Order: sequence, then structure tokens, then C-alpha cells
Amino acid sequence: MAGSDTSHTVWPRGAPSVGQSAERSRTIEPSYIELFSELSGDYNPLHYDEAVAAASPFGEIVVQGGITSSILNAVVAEDLPGPGTVFLNVNWDFVAPVRPGDTITGRVEVTSVREDKPITELETTVTRDDETVVLEGTAVCYTMPIGDVSPSESA
Repeated sequence: MAGSDTSHTVWPRGAPSVGQSAERSRTIEPSYIELFSELSGDYNPLHYDEAVAAASPFGEIVVQGGITSSILNAVVAEDLPGPGTVFLNVNWDFVAPVRPGDTITGRVEVTSVREDKPITELETTVTRDDETVVLEGTAVCYTMPIGDVSPSESA
């Protein structure tokens, strides 16, 4: 199977190219902490207890790292490489906190695209609205053809 044949079935908009980038932003609502805790079981007092958080190096309530990194899930699955894409590997450093009310922007930039398989390597960052980088690192993604699946076909 040639790389160009795969690119048309996996990437309907064409294979990503080195240097291509995408980003999306979201304001972090306080309710996200509760939703993420319910999903993950992470009830760390740094996310809930104002006195504990104030006494920490953060100085106030911070959101879970999973909330911070989730913006990258959206960029990868929706924008670049796009639908059908999943993470194979991530290497992320959380370098600054995110607080409820912050607007974060997740950004990915393509650093490598395999010719033989739909695998893309990305440089990844998440930045707060005050331009502070809060997460930086890399990711390796695999994109699979998903076709047009209606809800009745996937049930």
C-alpha cells in the first residue's frame, strides 16, 4: 500500500505536512473541576479546598492537568491531523497552573509525517490567556479511516 493511497482514505483533506499547525481555545469554567473529578476520581484538595490551595505554591485553586491537556485532544481529533486520530504517545511537561476562569489555547504543529503509515508527530503547547505556557511537549498520533458512520450504524 503506497503512502499516497493511504493519505486519501485516511486524510480526506490530504495528509498533514511538516510545519502545518492548528489551535483552539476554551475558557475553563469552575464546573469543569467537578465534572473531571466525577469522571476521573481526582478529588485532590488543590482543586477544591481554598485554604489548602492558598497554602500551596499555587496560591489558589488550580484545575486538574487532565483538563489542561484535554484541549489538545480536541485540536488533534477535530483539526489536525483530524477525525479518526488518536494519541499513541504523549510527552508533556506541565510548567504552570491553570485556574478556573483562565482561557487556554492548545496548539499543535506537525514535525513529522510517516510515508508508510498514517502516523504524525506533533509539537504541542497549551498557553493561558496571559501568554504563559502551561504545558509543552510532543505527541505521536495515529489516524485511522473512520468513514461516515451514522449513530444507528455504530450502536
